Parts: sequence; C-alpha cells; structure tokens
Amino acid sequence: MKKLILVAFLAGSVGFIAGNAFWYLASPLWIDQVVDESISQSETAQILARGTFSDADAAHRGSGTATIFQGTDGQRTLRLSDFEVTNGPDLEVWLVAAADITASSDVTESEWLALGQLKGNIGDQNYDIPADADLSKYNSVVIWCEQFGVLFSPASLLR
Repeated sequence: MKKLILVAFLAGSVGFIAGNAFWYLASPLWIDQVVDESISQSETAQILARGTFSDADAAHRGSGTATIFQGTDGQRTLRLSDFEVTNGPDLEVWLVAAADITASSDVTESEWLALGQLKGNIGDQNYDIPADADLSKYNSVVIWCEQFGVLFSPASLLR
C-alpha cells in the first residue's frame, strides 16, 4: 500500500511539473499580448533609420516597421509600428551591429544592445534608446528569445 501511495505521489508530482513546464513554454503560441502605445515624438522628430521586420524561419514569423526617431530634445526612440511577431517566452528587443540577419548565429556573433523586454507580440510600441548608444554601430533590430537564444524576427535598418 505504501508503494502504491509513493508511486501515485511521484506520478502526480512529475505530471504537475511537466504540465507547468508545458504551459510556460507553449502558452505563448496561442496567447497574444496586444499593445497600442502612441508615439511620443512630435511631428518635428527626425527619422534616423527604418526597417521592415521579416520571418526568421517558418516557426518564427514577424512583420511591421522599425523606425528610429530623434526628437528635438535629442531623445532617440525605436518605434515598432503595425508590428506582429510569433509570441514566445522571454522575448527582447535588440539593436544588432550585423546587417541582413538570417540566422541566430548572425546575432550571437555580433555586437548588440538590449532595449528591453518586448511589450507585446502585436501592436505599436516604443523603446527608449540610451543617450550614450552609438547608433552608427547598429544595422538591425531583432526580436530575440533570450532564454533559448533564438531569433524570432529581424529588420535591417536603412539610413
């Protein structure tokens, strides 16, 4: 009887852990996080660079526009507009030195600057760029899964 209780407890524990792990990893596939931030820059903001998001592969898809603005106060902002990307765990927005990124290795072998956690996988959103960042070094914006080191969507910047 004790063995039966022990086996039932262990099976329940393993099932609980596996179920939670599955939920953490898989739930982003069917749960969207929608964001709708207004642009904080005035009409006099200067566009420094712009790019269009593309699919990294068949499972990691993205679309929309990445635009870097500089306001009259000197503040630089990355704006994602008409944006949509496959959801996933621990997604971040990075500026990357490499241009024409097609694989995760292009990102990991290049210099990058993390701008923060992705606010949502759908919708317009803004990210402040640090004042001391040298934008001339960065040629792409990527949506990056930090936890698994996977590229979700790149956008090559045109100046």
